[in-house]
Amino acid sequence: MPVRFSLPTRFFVVASVIFLAGQPGLAQQAETPAQRLGLIPLPREVKTSAGTYSLPQKISIYASSPEERNVATLLQGLLAPLGKTATLTTSRQAAQIRLVTAAGTGPTPEGYQLAVGTDGIQITAAGGAGLFYGAQTLLQLLPPRSAATTSVPYVRIADEPAFRWRGAMLDVCRHFFPVEFIKRYIDFLAAYKLNTFHWHLTDDQGWRIEIKKYPKLTQVSAFRKETLIGAQQTFKKPEDFKYDATPYGGFYTQEQIREVVAYAQKRYITIVPEIEMPGHSVAILAAYPELACKPGPYETWTMWGVNEDIVCPTEPTFRFFEDVLTEVSALFPGPYVHIGGDEAPKTRWKESAAVQDIMKREGITDVEKVQGWFNRRIEKFLASKGKKLIGWDEILEGGIPTSAAVMSWRGEKGGIEAAKAGHDVVMTPTTNLYIDYGQNPQPHSPNEPLMIGGYLPLDRIYNYNPLPKELTLEQQKHILGPQANMWTEYITTPQKVEYMLFPRLLAVSEVGWTPAARKSYAAFVPRMSQHFARLDAKKINYRVPEPLGLDSTGLAAPGEKAIFTLRSLVPGAQIRYTLDGKLPDETTELYTKPLAVPRNRQLTVRAVTIAPNGRKSAPAELLVK
Repeated sequence: MPVRFSLPTRFFVVASVIFLAGQPGLAQQAETPAQRLGLIPLPREVKTSAGTYSLPQKISIYASSPEERNVATLLQGLLAPLGKTATLTTSRQAAQIRLVTAAGTGPTPEGYQLAVGTDGIQITAAGGAGLFYGAQTLLQLLPPRSAATTSVPYVRIADEPAFRWRGAMLDVCRHFFPVEFIKRYIDFLAAYKLNTFHWHLTDDQGWRIEIKKYPKLTQVSAFRKETLIGAQQTFKKPEDFKYDATPYGGFYTQEQIREVVAYAQKRYITIVPEIEMPGHSVAILAAYPELACKPGPYETWTMWGVNEDIVCPTEPTFRFFEDVLTEVSALFPGPYVHIGGDEAPKTRWKESAAVQDIMKREGITDVEKVQGWFNRRIEKFLASKGKKLIGWDEILEGGIPTSAAVMSWRGEKGGIEAAKAGHDVVMTPTTNLYIDYGQNPQPHSPNEPLMIGGYLPLDRIYNYNPLPKELTLEQQKHILGPQANMWTEYITTPQKVEYMLFPRLLAVSEVGWTPAARKSYAAFVPRMSQHFARLDAKKINYRVPEPLGLDSTGLAAPGEKAIFTLRSLVPGAQIRYTLDGKLPDETTELYTKPLAVPRNRQLTVRAVTIAPNGRKSAPAELLVK
């Protein structure tokens, strides 16, 4: 698993993770039809006209082809929480919603056209994926909760994605999540038009997929005896390391894997399984120590980071991974299998007589290059199974055929190098798309759940462009798209996953769907604000954004007082504040007008958003001198 390095933090406390420094007030942004409708991700073209279509409580959906019927069935389920009872029909005239596949509808299979007029609602696309994305856009035109009457604005939308890979990864090795939450995670991606779920299934801390030929992987490797307590990156001495003395683990049966794959396929999401090799493999050695370069015993790891104990690149190891990948390839119909390939220390290989023999036989003079030889053998085997290899950007270091794809995580350098060499690339740099990073500029803030460290505000995600300017237009064609990664050393529950994911997933969706030239963070934020009610309706545990406006620009006011005009991004929320250093809550002062703060003494201004559902933001704060 790629290690995440802490990003530099500012020496002062800023007001909000999503403060728009130096940009005009959000209310001053010109309102386009897409802005008014609050659509995310932003469609290519939106035209509105006067009038609305009244959608009844009992709805008929026209669908005739298998793809149309699949999307109609999904839409049927998505409309039910809105109080709508939908039935499928093969009569166009009787339908309020028509799903139509038509060749040549758009330049990409994921494009769609959505039209709402006097005759009802029609979604047209070349195939099922486009129909499904059109259906997701339609849902955003409807109220988030059940209503007696539903008026859908007259609109014509023509839309298609900027990138063909729009992904999100979930690590289930550090902490394990049940099948029902994996499906919910897939639903999150589908709602915002992401199409790739990267499932990180194996690592030092746990092996999570049943392999019939190697039962000890789920009997032994899927469990660890205990787990480290606290933030490992802050520990300085051995006595700092304490453990919970609680066995932990779990795995997915092959039947459950098939269930999740089928669930994702219906929602036009491809699952990319990750089977780590040759590093991050100590859990394998716990069950099969004979695959190590030195005698065991080994145990599934109970802490985080990079372990020097990795599999030995011998013939038994190749047989093991070939057997594993044979079963994995049969379970996952998508084109890619991820092999990891990152963070594989060569300490054990350097000490191994077997590895020295391999180097002599293969004419390899640098032990680091042995991994390239290893990867190439695995790539050839995957090709024999009809699969493409994808790995973290370290796979470039030992040489890999251009048929292999690269995930650029250590910044963009690896992705740029790979694209120039002819590899397809997924851009997923720590600096912009590691969504396990903190949402508060203070590392390990007491107002946030424990997390890996580092700081990744919403605007840095949103403003990311996956197309590096260093590449020519031809080379940019190798950039498949972006992916956000969720590592889970400190993300222990589904609720914490949701807290780290939302509202940042909304920004990720526009990075993948909307061309960079059409993106505007200032315009995105008010559209995002319209989605909190939708997240509430789905009982999603999103992070409530801090109030905006508590920033150093307020200190420029003339006279003896600093003036702050605060705003909440959550419609209907309260802002509560304090000037005495205490944390604001429901009992402290309610913000109702611009805040005048004396400047003749030092004090800390703190403000929180209290959402309509009662949940509070972390405090925005500023030291006034």
